[in-house]
Amino acid sequence: MALDVYLIPLGADRYELYCEHVADEESLTDEAPPGTGRIATINHRFKASVARVEKEQQSGAPAPAVEGGWQERLKRRTLCWIAEKVAEQRLLWRLRKEFDVALFFPDDVSADSALATMRSRLQYEADRHLKWTIIDGVLFAASGIVALVPGPNPVAYYFGFRLVGHFLSRRGAKHGLNEVRWECRPSAELTLLRHAVPMDAPDRERRVHEVASALHLQHLATFFARTTVT
Repeated sequence: MALDVYLIPLGADRYELYCEHVADEESLTDEAPPGTGRIATINHRFKASVARVEKEQQSGAPAPAVEGGWQERLKRRTLCWIAEKVAEQRLLWRLRKEFDVALFFPDDVSADSALATMRSRLQYEADRHLKWTIIDGVLFAASGIVALVPGPNPVAYYFGFRLVGHFLSRRGAKHGLNEVRWECRPSAELTLLRHAVPMDAPDRERRVHEVASALHLQHLATFFARTTVT
């Protein structure tokens, strides 16, 4: 399926890149396909757990109560943290495999300006993720000291996840800058989002939901609320 990217205005001259994600039902089940090996099965169940947590977060519903002891609560918090990081980096990860992408932008700016802004955002992300790839690579190597202690090495898991995430994000940003062919598509609805930023909270929320409905973007309201606060 072709990738659509949206240049979301968060003010007069502030933007973020956004793409929609809808988890298919197969990704939410713990049952791996028949014939799947043990490691692949564990990986599938882990992805399914993260997908379910992410779906709950996107729905805006209160988190379900966690049954069990501190280990279950820790597991839940860890999955929530991972789901947030996956959501933050999904666009860049997806860009790694794309070559033709549609860029939707507010129609109160030119296509050339929108392309320049998009490229500026991708270059910023490429530089930022390079810095953190180096930092987390050093910390991941240093975490090997903890491996001397018997049992799982959560420190290594943590920095290993961050290292891979930042590495893939940088690859996606560089691919978007150097390999992707961008097709510019002006959007009047995105211009309405810019006008929604200074509104009072109830009016802004209503306007954002109207735009999200018009663009068929199920999770835009959640993204807009999170990024405008940030």
